Amino acid sequence: MIINRLDHLVLTVKSVAATCHFYETVLGMEVVTFGANRKALRFGQQKINLHEKGHEIDPKALTPVMGSADLCFIADTDVAEILSTLQALKITVLEGGIVQRTGATGPIRSVYFRDPDGNLLEVSNYI
Repeated sequence: MIINRLDHLVLTVKSVAATCHFYETVLGMEVVTFGANRKALRFGQQKINLHEKGHEIDPKALTPVMGSADLCFIADTDVAEILSTLQALKITVLEGGIVQRTGATGPIRSVYFRDPDGNLLEVSNYI
């Protein structure tokens, strides 16, 4: 088996509408509707499908839980500009600002914050 890339993942959320608003306004993701009025967040060649807690789509994770995701996104926008945007939007930035970490293919500079459900989001640039 040879895996090429991640196509989509699923987040279980309290409010699909609030999640769509956050990811669209803060992260610039595109909200798309598919299937029977389901919602997803599209960016690049990937998407995040959204399941509202208590109304998950089968098949689903064995124990869908809100706020359990830890996601890292690679941005084209400079991380310093991302930090400024988050601060202007009054979003709490964790770790004191920009930190250096290790991505899948090398060193990255990252900012950490949380979405409305408490999921940890990391937005980064490769160095």
